[in-house]
Amino acid sequence: MKSLARILAATDLSAPARHAAERAFRLAASAGGELYLLHAMELDTIDSLREMLGDDLSAVKAALNSDARKRLEQLTGDASINRGVAARTHVAVGNPLATIAAEADSVDANLLVLGARGESFLRHALLGSTAARLLRKSVRRPVLVVKQAPHEAYRSVLIAVDFSPVSLSAIRIARQLAPDADLVLLHAFELPYEGKLALAGVEEEVIRRLVATESEVRRQRLRDLAATASLAPINYSGRILHGDPAQQIAAIEQEYDCDLIVVGKHGEHIAEELLLGSVTKHVLAESQCDVLVICDPREATDEPP
Repeated sequence: MKSLARILAATDLSAPARHAAERAFRLAASAGGELYLLHAMELDTIDSLREMLGDDLSAVKAALNSDARKRLEQLTGDASINRGVAARTHVAVGNPLATIAAEADSVDANLLVLGARGESFLRHALLGSTAARLLRKSVRRPVLVVKQAPHEAYRSVLIAVDFSPVSLSAIRIARQLAPDADLVLLHAFELPYEGKLALAGVEEEVIRRLVATESEVRRQRLRDLAATASLAPINYSGRILHGDPAQQIAAIEQEYDCDLIVVGKHGEHIAEELLLGSVTKHVLAESQCDVLVICDPREATDEPP
């Protein structure tokens, strides 16, 4: 992502989803970018009421569409929310997942902003929501999942890195979203087959030495990554922790009182339809703050490899 020139925020117009729109307005105002606000309506779901509504069905759909447009205009016209940004609005009818993805492609959005909770198609638990389902669809752009009311710019950003190509992208994009925030670069690791080493006869002291040696290697890799991202040592806090990455992310989120976590999403094609990475899933479900998910930059096409 070269800039925040074009931000697309999707909202179902519920009170919880309002947080996503507010954050999108704040980001667009800060970056001087364009904001597109989308409301997707799956009106085909009321076709089951055809027998009761009869000829009134079309009129009901038209009224729902008109009401959505009016509420979207009220949202964008609220001076306490829009921060002086004139958003372009669009009410679309169709499957929310397909509609959001198509709109993102149409406007060539640099960032997608979604609410973690809401009503209608966003009313389910987070892992069943449009946010997580859209991530599983291999969207080739960063997705910001908003959980908290945006009272201020991001202050403390935790970036989980694993030294894959997505880690460098994560740092660069985080600096664009939160240029004045304190950055924490976290790398958490476990040794391959660590839980079985003792069973295989490896002594505990040997395992400790392996962990210590590996920690030093990874600490140097973290410094190299930060330097590649043009981060001076005073610009970030670096943490190398031994243990389950998902649990360590949760612990550091609390320790640094983070209001944004940045994680990478790996995998592609058919597998991506079924499963987000286990760490990303855990962070989306358990974190208290907003989550920015960065797609692997190597995923350049939907075509099979």
